[in-house]
Amino acid sequence: MLSMIKLVLFVLLVLARHSQSLSKQHPTIESLLDRLNSLRPTRSVQESAAKGLLKRLLPTHFHSFGFRIISKDVCGGSSCFLIENYDGPGRIGPDIVIKGTTGVEIASGLHWYLKYKCNAHVSWDKTGGIQIASVPQPGHLPRLDSKGILIRRPVPWNYYQNVVTSSYSYVWWEWERWEREIDWMALKGINLPLAFTGQEAIWQKVFKRFNISKVDLDDYFGGPAFLAWARMGNLHAWGGPLSENWLSDQLLLQKRILSRMLELGMTPVLPSFSGNVPSALKKIYPGANITRLDNWNTVDGDSRWCCTYLLNPSDPLFIDIGEAFIKQQIEEYGEITNIYNCDTFNENTPPTIEPEYISSLGAAVYKAMSKGNKNAVWLMQGWLFSSDSKFWKPPQMKALLHSVPFGKMIVLDLYAEVKPIWNTSSQFYGTPYIWCMLHNFGGNIEMYGALDSISSGPVDARVSKNSTMVGVGMCMEGIEQNPVVYELTSEMAFRDEKVDVQKWLKSYARRRYMKENHQIEAAWDILYHTVYNCTDGIADHNTDFIVKLPDWDPSSSIQDKWKQTDSISTGSYETKRRFLFQDKSSGLPKAHLWYSTKEVIKALKLFLEAGDDLSRSLTYRYDMVDLTRQVLSKLANQVYIEAVTAFVKQDVGSLRRLSEKYLEIIKDMDVLLASDDNFLLGTWLESAKKLARNNDERKQYEWNARTQVTMWYDSKDLNQSKLHDYANKYWSGLLKDYYLPRATLYFNEMLKSLQDKKKFKVEKWRREWIMMSHKWQQSSSEIYPVKAKGDALAISRHLLCKYFP
Repeated sequence: MLSMIKLVLFVLLVLARHSQSLSKQHPTIESLLDRLNSLRPTRSVQESAAKGLLKRLLPTHFHSFGFRIISKDVCGGSSCFLIENYDGPGRIGPDIVIKGTTGVEIASGLHWYLKYKCNAHVSWDKTGGIQIASVPQPGHLPRLDSKGILIRRPVPWNYYQNVVTSSYSYVWWEWERWEREIDWMALKGINLPLAFTGQEAIWQKVFKRFNISKVDLDDYFGGPAFLAWARMGNLHAWGGPLSENWLSDQLLLQKRILSRMLELGMTPVLPSFSGNVPSALKKIYPGANITRLDNWNTVDGDSRWCCTYLLNPSDPLFIDIGEAFIKQQIEEYGEITNIYNCDTFNENTPPTIEPEYISSLGAAVYKAMSKGNKNAVWLMQGWLFSSDSKFWKPPQMKALLHSVPFGKMIVLDLYAEVKPIWNTSSQFYGTPYIWCMLHNFGGNIEMYGALDSISSGPVDARVSKNSTMVGVGMCMEGIEQNPVVYELTSEMAFRDEKVDVQKWLKSYARRRYMKENHQIEAAWDILYHTVYNCTDGIADHNTDFIVKLPDWDPSSSIQDKWKQTDSISTGSYETKRRFLFQDKSSGLPKAHLWYSTKEVIKALKLFLEAGDDLSRSLTYRYDMVDLTRQVLSKLANQVYIEAVTAFVKQDVGSLRRLSEKYLEIIKDMDVLLASDDNFLLGTWLESAKKLARNNDERKQYEWNARTQVTMWYDSKDLNQSKLHDYANKYWSGLLKDYYLPRATLYFNEMLKSLQDKKKFKVEKWRREWIMMSHKWQQSSSEIYPVKAKGDALAISRHLLCKYFP
């Protein structure tokens, strides 16, 4: 009893030093935090939800941990968790007691204990899964010193998701997969997740009140794999329509998702009205201020998909629809949150730079929210301030950020690990913001990161003068890649000080592979200074030539030595593409490369040397396959450039040899990726088909799944989609049946061009590969494997010897 009193006094003494500074640091959101806390379920509900998580994670230790919700007062007014030994009467009870201010804090405390006292590791299933073999048996868990472990959040929130993650990663999930994800969120400390599933069913009910029919909505909603962009008003009808089965199933799924989030004490962020409306609304309300937006990435402005309609926030109808949508969500889910996302101005520039007008638009957007929920807070992605910085100068930024009552807006500094806005905008001119890592585009698979920036950026922002930072967030477009990056970022939400990454990585490697290994430690040290040390400021949308073959005419680099017998014109073909980097010095395409490939090959050799010791580890196998893939993909980039150079030099023999080598690398990589369950196209396609209730839905969902990862959007005979390969993936099956045939067509045309001494027939190649793509997108005959085959370690070793003898 005396030791317990001493512990409490110690905790209160430590936290008392922070309480005053914390209240000063977050005065604008103090009342919001209190309101959100009042919306949480009872302590017993949250404790029970945390116990349920424990049972799913570590069922053998269900009675080894005791959980208890505590007041924030114990933590000096902030969120925290306390981990203590159980010292009850007679020592009959759990081994360890974890106390937290919410269910999420308890789960975070459990993860912290398992990670740092038991060397356990929690990863997404598709990046190796959970490793808990190192946890001692019940009754033998490591005890703590008398002070226990106290971890206090330096900022209130740990935010999660991008508005497009729902399409790139979650679209085909059923409840079982969602349950594992919410467990992962809680263990990582995420307490402010975006919750966008099922909103189309809500919109159907709302728009019905405004005389919008089901037929009208069929032209408004996108297909399942493209809902994120339909919601943002980028497109309409593409991949649709949505069946009643889809609408009802997704709404039921959303209710289960929200229920579990709430039980754990999370605050879900719900959608709000951004102004995107069905075209029929213009006919029904001819006097409404509705504007048709410009073309967004269709090849020729095809009205079937492009040029959506935006209701001006200044129109009274905007307020009516916005209020109705918020209230309909409250009717469906209850009053569960005060925080709503809205990105009216994301890739949609206001018609004038006048600050007064921008302020009026912002005020109208917020008014629609607040009429639906008087305590509403607007959460806005800050991407527009970065992507359209020419428009959003200080006067325009201030006008928008100050258009709502102070403390009623929170901004996501979306790309802070590379291009932070907080430090060039006077802390968003006093507006609370969340330091976020964007990291991933399109759900691409690429070993990449900026660990030094992640380990220091949130701390620098928080301790800076007049800081208004209120959280750390992860805003990737796609998940289930680069687990080390997400492990560190989620942990920064609990860190007061910068992390020594080199030391942290040693601990990470030991946990991830369940044992210490010197070769692995040396390999991770190399990876830390190479692939995970990108400082060039370039957004790493994967531009490897295998998965994003340049649409480029190599004849343009050859002197006019031949008589041109073909007149080639690209006409209106769109050649400027997002994240396509060109080597201006050589005129050749250039894939993103920010590190020494020789050093990373050394890391791979060290990884494979550790194989005999670690081959039974699923996390090791995932990382080994991923690293081998990374090395081979960069080799393929080099071979491509050498092949194109041979073409320019009119060296037929070298072009043939190098093109054969390039195609062989693709075939070998497909075999490699087939050896691990987590790099299979079949998993993506089968999960899409599994959601279907009938044959028509099955065909539609498979087409959506195939199209998103390949052509993405519309195309014509000679004009490929402007977004083709945006969501490229290194998946077995996709390499063999899509990327390989495309590259084969390309190199065959190059060889024929040299042999015939004629210009490269770029239009012929485009026509053939676009036709090939359409056929593959529409196909449903081939069933791709969902289980791995082959010995991943043996395959990786073979490929290392083959290509790097």
